[in-house]
Amino acid sequence: MIDWLERRKDVATFLLRLLLGARLVWGTQDNIFSWERMEEFAGFLGANGFPWPLPGAVVSAWVQFVCGILLILGAFTRWASALIAVNFVAALLIAHRADTFEGMFPALVMLFGGIFFLFHGAGRLSVDAALARRQRT
Repeated sequence: MIDWLERRKDVATFLLRLLLGARLVWGTQDNIFSWERMEEFAGFLGANGFPWPLPGAVVSAWVQFVCGILLILGAFTRWASALIAVNFVAALLIAHRADTFEGMFPALVMLFGGIFFLFHGAGRLSVDAALARRQRT
C-alpha cells in the first residue's frame, strides 16, 4: 500500500494546487470583474489602516487571481507561490492581526500553502514539469 501511494504522491500535490488555486480565483473574481467590489475591498483595507487602500486592493486581488490560475496550471509555481506568501503575510498583518486563530486560519492556510509550493515546486503533473522535461530533450 505504501509503495502504491508513493508512486502516486504527485496526485496529492496536484490536488492541493487545484484546491488552493481554485480558492484564490474564486475568492477574488468578484473584485476582478466588478469595480464596485474592488472599491469595497479598498474600503475594507482603508478601515484596517492600510495607507494606500485602492492600489493595495487592486494589487492584492490581481496577484491572488493570476497566481491562483498559475497554481492550478502548475506554471511558474515557485514565483507565484512567493507572491502568494507575501500577499498573505500582508493580509495577516493588515486584516487579521486582531482575529482569533479560527478567523485567521484561511489566510494561514494560503500562507503555508504558498510556502509549501515555494519549497516543493509544482510536482510532476504540471506545466513546470512538462517544460523541464522538454528542455532536457
